[in-house]
Amino acid sequence: MELRHLRYFLAVAETLNFSRAAEQLNMAQPPLSQQIQALEKELGVKLFDRNKRPLQLTYAGQAFLPEVNGVMAQVERARYIAQQASRGEVGQLAIGFNSAAMQTALPEILKAFRQQFPLVNIRLCELDSQIQLEQLSNGQIDCGFLHLQQREQFNYHILLKEPLVVALPDYHPLAEQQILDLNLLVDETFILPPPTMGQSFYYQVLSLCETHGFTPKVIQEARLLQTVLGLVVSGMGIALVPESIKKLQRTGVVYRHLEHTFEIETLLAWRQESLSPVLERFLHVALNDS
Repeated sequence: MELRHLRYFLAVAETLNFSRAAEQLNMAQPPLSQQIQALEKELGVKLFDRNKRPLQLTYAGQAFLPEVNGVMAQVERARYIAQQASRGEVGQLAIGFNSAAMQTALPEILKAFRQQFPLVNIRLCELDSQIQLEQLSNGQIDCGFLHLQQREQFNYHILLKEPLVVALPDYHPLAEQQILDLNLLVDETFILPPPTMGQSFYYQVLSLCETHGFTPKVIQEARLLQTVLGLVVSGMGIALVPESIKKLQRTGVVYRHLEHTFEIETLLAWRQESLSPVLERFLHVALNDS
């Protein structure tokens, strides 16, 4: 049984006339009659009572009709969904992000994308930058919002550049000042991401401090900014964080600007190989809204 047999049956069932059905199908009547007979033979039942005038459906034909209508409706739905998928209007999208991205570019990009493509299923994964790149490499996520030195195997787009600020416990003596010189941090203990993560940020902080005549005392390493802020509250040390993290308003933490610092980049990264239609749509929204 093929879909064309079902289409032939529906045409005859609708017109109750082989000649009109053949005309509607743009074919000759004898081949149409032969195809219906072949269908009846395969089913083992008569679908039409040819002795009646006008032609009538048998009881079997009457029972068969709604089922065929359902099959054809499902086929049409499958065709439509396939076309939507080819246009990137439906599908799956896994997005990695870090805390800074969620405080800056990502919410507006997600809002714009969901308004345009509400049928796409988005899976959000909060991950540090190094793990995002690992999951990008093995296909666990489709794109990532991260801070990291660029690598050749990925495409990148810079979404944002922002200065660093100092995160201090609110009872810290330096919290009384609104702008700090980096030299004031010479005796402080620092909380930084581990250098083994491959992030350039660790070494950028070391280089920045060394240009001011000291090497930072790294007392604790932490991957996620939420953990960093928790350690700051506990008095374990201070941290240099992207300015956008001020929006988190963590109780017990104050943020102070630095007179001399560097800018940290928030990047959108994706694999260089061919893109899925859904990812192409997402990148179009992200790169045009950023």
